[in-house]
Amino acid sequence: MTTPALTKSSSADRAGDKIFSTATLVAGCLILAVLFLVAVFLIVQAFPTFLADPADLTGGEGFFGYVLPLVVGTLIAAVIALVIATPISIGVALFISHFAPRRLAQGLGYLVDLLAAIPSVVYGAWGVAFLAPQLTGVYQWLAKYLGWIPIFAPDPHTGVASNTGRTLLTVGIVLAVMVIPIITSLCREIFLQTPKLHEEAALALGATRWEMIRVAVLPFGRPGIISAIMLGLGRALGETMAVALVLSAGPLIASLVITGNQTIAAEIALNFPEAFGTRLSELIAAGLVLFVITLAVNMIARWIISRHKEFSGAN
Repeated sequence: MTTPALTKSSSADRAGDKIFSTATLVAGCLILAVLFLVAVFLIVQAFPTFLADPADLTGGEGFFGYVLPLVVGTLIAAVIALVIATPISIGVALFISHFAPRRLAQGLGYLVDLLAAIPSVVYGAWGVAFLAPQLTGVYQWLAKYLGWIPIFAPDPHTGVASNTGRTLLTVGIVLAVMVIPIITSLCREIFLQTPKLHEEAALALGATRWEMIRVAVLPFGRPGIISAIMLGLGRALGETMAVALVLSAGPLIASLVITGNQTIAAEIALNFPEAFGTRLSELIAAGLVLFVITLAVNMIARWIISRHKEFSGAN
């Protein structure tokens, strides 16, 4: 026989569950609504750009002639950042989670989290004041001995690389430093969640520590690693202040060691305050393109993760 106290407690629990489920549903719908409203705003504000005379737009070649070099520059900078940051981040995360002593691992974990909280303008100031001048000698060497490779080709007018170091390659390195803490922090938490039974079983079968990581830790963490990389890619794609401070913008070029190239986010940040009329719509249209690219990246990441979700601690 149920007592009144138990009945009252059960009713309160059911009410709490209903309130919580309703709140989570509202929160999820609110996110979708905000995303939809942002997309509608961008489309409405950018629509005049697609109807404008190509001669009235920047470059005089139409919107796609204007935005295509920005898209290419944005993707190149993001790819450079990921190529540099991904192996370093995974290595640091593995060291913290499986190799470092506990006290050292805790300190390194706090340090990584602290680096992730540094504002982007600080990274940009460090890049333009310290990193760029230090890389000028490296760029001169690359242009002299590897200039036959298009990405290291020197300036055709001067025959040398950039004397300031404010190039797209420097931007990629700065973005890599910015996304390393994010990827490292997420990968570390994922590696720590690897089932101990999987690790102990591999070691019991005679595997070395690296073999155990290769057969147990990395397969388990693959979806999470992909998610961390895609999150870092989103940070690199949308970064504004660091790119605006470091990069000496110019037209699209193949070489990464001379002045040139630009990204969508930096283009908007530098020109939006003074823009009006068609120029304002043009910048908003560029933002719409970046919005679509970011959405596509997230959809691709979801698709990749869904293909590897079968390996988890639950099964």
